[in-house]
Amino acid sequence: MPLILRPPRHDDEAALRRMHEQLLPDGFEILLVEGTWEEVLETLRKEAAGEDLRPGWVRSDFLVAEVDGALVGRVSIRHELNEQLLEINGHVGYAVAPEHRRRGHATEILRQSVQRLAGLGVERVLVTCDEDNAGSAAVIETNGGVLEDIRTVGDRRIRRYWIDSGSPVPG
Repeated sequence: MPLILRPPRHDDEAALRRMHEQLLPDGFEILLVEGTWEEVLETLRKEAAGEDLRPGWVRSDFLVAEVDGALVGRVSIRHELNEQLLEINGHVGYAVAPEHRRRGHATEILRQSVQRLAGLGVERVLVTCDEDNAGSAAVIETNGGVLEDIRTVGDRRIRRYWIDSGSPVPG
């Protein structure tokens, strides 16, 4: 069965919270929202609609990646870039649970994310990763990422890639 990206549902709570705990030691946060599950889902719905955004946040879609009924990862697709996103985080932030890695899921998550951004009219998609994250760099390059530069941000070295989404320039 193919990988599908979809909004989280009520029955995803346990799997997403487990994935969140698994990835925290690697410095990845799966859930960027705190509160009850109902509050989390409502915040994610508002972010997708661009309503009541927290300071410094842009409209974004938080989607889970599902394969054969199992959640294998998640992605945040940001509809536009602000200063921080341009410097560090980019349009797309994805993560795959450790037990589901090395199966092509990250490559497919990013491919579908770029397609979604193309549908929103984003012509060039910025995707970043830590300089020492060879796996993520390979995923980005497989999806057509062209390295623009490597920047030092605090104590991190960030690789910044641009992917042509194939979207025509509006206007």
